Amino acid sequence: MAQPEPDAPVEDLRGTVLCIEDDPVNRMLVEAMLSAFPAVTLRLAVNGRDGIRAALEAMPDVILLDMNMPDMRGLDVVRVLSDRITDSACHVILLTAERFSIDLAKAMSLGAREHWEKPLCADTVYGGLCRILRSQQDESTVGALNA
Repeated sequence: MAQPEPDAPVEDLRGTVLCIEDDPVNRMLVEAMLSAFPAVTLRLAVNGRDGIRAALEAMPDVILLDMNMPDMRGLDVVRVLSDRITDSACHVILLTAERFSIDLAKAMSLGAREHWEKPLCADTVYGGLCRILRSQQDESTVGALNA
């Protein structure tokens, strides 16, 4: 499995990632990929309802959300979260094998920020998380300086 680029010091990146995924193999894959981020806390939810509960409790920085789960569609999870989480810093990433679908487009219009195609590619996960967490840390640093 590829590791983050040497010029990307991931040990400085902090945050909480919630992965809402019903497939145990995909959860293990995400867990393995995120082990490269020592200061990032990973929370796992096995279905949409548990994912909503975990998101409201933890207020994660990033949510990796499977679009096709047996108990709730990813679109329904995004719909509930968009009504309850007003913090725009929460970055929802849709995980799907589909390149385009009506649900994907609707979820993006409700506040999901991007989508990653399954099967997940290590470069996509590492690069995406580095970009998102760095951006969030930069924004909080600027906010602290302006306070």
